[in-house]
Order: sequence, then C-alpha cells, then structure tokens
Amino acid sequence: MSEQKIPLEINTMDDRNREYSNDEITVFWRPGKCIHSSVCYTKLLEVFNPIKRPWVNMNGAPTDKIIEVINKCPTEALMWKWNDEKRNEKVTQADTNHIKIRRPYDYYEYRNEQKKYELKPVKVRVMKNGPLVVEGSFNIINYDGENIKSADFTSLCRCGQSNSVPFCDGMHRKAGFEG
Repeated sequence: MSEQKIPLEINTMDDRNREYSNDEITVFWRPGKCIHSSVCYTKLLEVFNPIKRPWVNMNGAPTDKIIEVINKCPTEALMWKWNDEKRNEKVTQADTNHIKIRRPYDYYEYRNEQKKYELKPVKVRVMKNGPLVVEGSFNIINYDGENIKSADFTSLCRCGQSNSVPFCDGMHRKAGFEG
C-alpha cells in the first residue's frame, strides 16, 4: 500500500490530494471536494477510517467492495482506476467514479463536452446530517438575480455553519448538525 501526494488539476492545485494503491486499483482522494457525507466510512470502515493515518487502508477489504463504496461518493472526492490500463478500457458508465470516465486531469472538459449534447434533469439528495447534493443542469441565482454558479453538481449547506454559504464546506460535522 502506498500514499502519495498527487497534483490533480481541478480549479486550483491542492497539495492535500492523495492517492492510495493496492495491487489492483489506485484510489484518488481530493479533500477539497469532500463534504463529509460519511458514505465511505459508514459503508466500509475497514478501508476508510478518518481516525487512522493514513485514513485509507487499501488492504482492509476486497477491491470490488472498495470500488462499490467509491462509486457511491456523492462528490467524487473519491475516485479510482485499475492499475492495469487494459482493464480501464472495459469500464462502463456504471462505475461512476472511475477516473477513466471522469478523469481528474480533464474533468471539466469531459463535463462540458457532455453538456453540449444533453441537459440533465435536476436531482436533489438530502444527505443524512449533511448538505443537499444537487445534480443535473442548473444555475444558482443570488438574491439580486445574478447567476452565481452554473453547474451540474454542487452541495448546499443545510446547517447554516458553512463559511461559504450557500455552499457546503463540511462544517456540519464540526457543528454536530443532525437532520
């Protein structure tokens, strides 16, 4: 198992980005995208344990189980890829957080290319004790009627403690928000 810093170039460089590997896959973690929805560690604490360092233990569960949980990450803060490039060519859209499908290096280009061909209906998920996760094709308009964000994914604060309201920054965990 290895832990390395990786320079995933999305918006700005973030020296907190990490990658973790076992013999089969590499997992990419981008803490700047993480909203602490808790999906990873509530579903697979043997691998994703925020109390331990490093917090990702790639030997804690079978690879297929790790992939299954990563594919449930609502923000794509966790992504993965096969170490064998030939296996990456066979990945399907069902593997939503596979780096070949949504590569960090050209993530926005991929999304923008998709948007040219289809508008997606908006879906809003309420995360337990966390934010509203909004997916689809949408604009967020402020109180003056100005567009503050055109996106196909964001998380909105429900606890009122975020330092970047209306967007979630993970403060719900520190505030002990329940709802």
